[in-house]
Amino acid sequence: MSEKKKTPPTLWEVPDDLWERIASLLNELDPPKRTGRPRADARRILDALLFRLRTGCQWNRIPRVYGDDATIHRTFQRWQRLGLFARMWALLVEACDALGAVDWEWQAADTAMGKARLGGDAVGPNPTDRAKNGTKRSLLTEGGGGPLAVVVAPANRHDTKLLQHTLEAIVVARPEPDAAHPQHLCLDKAYDNPTGEAAVAQYGYVGHIRRIGEAAVAADEKSTRRAAG
Repeated sequence: MSEKKKTPPTLWEVPDDLWERIASLLNELDPPKRTGRPRADARRILDALLFRLRTGCQWNRIPRVYGDDATIHRTFQRWQRLGLFARMWALLVEACDALGAVDWEWQAADTAMGKARLGGDAVGPNPTDRAKNGTKRSLLTEGGGGPLAVVVAPANRHDTKLLQHTLEAIVVARPEPDAAHPQHLCLDKAYDNPTGEAAVAQYGYVGHIRRIGEAAVAADEKSTRRAAG
């Protein structure tokens, strides 16, 4: 019997080795000003953001040990404008890929909808929530579940119209698939149409799209076998 994989500990603070890499990105994208008031500790702010993402707490509920919540929020907004988080994401994927931990052979894409009470640029009527303002996130993952790309759009945008943009948004250079190293893309029945098929073919994937009505057919066959037995 194979040994059970040990689950890594929950990450609440940025490890030292990772911080060294992130610090170099900060020096490039957001260097300290030569004059004026010194900035808050960037590493502590990053730990605060990690805490908020882990807990889902409001900004003003971030523990004071991380510093002033207004400063944390302003820094978050500045880093977002500078593209720091996208660069951090790419850095992590590249590091995992170098260790052979990114499974390019099997990938999957899907969408999820959420509320947008405060509005925003990518907002539209959510067809599953009485047409209230909402957003849709289209996510691509590698075989192990690690995220490779994400696109945010209005909630009423169809999944297939987001697939091409999602495949274009992979944060690192995607290896070129070939006969010896094919790349499979798993999709649900929302992509069972010419637009979905075209996006799969355009990017050289072997598509595995669940067909509309497939689940119902399987259920009917199972019922038939039970009746016959």
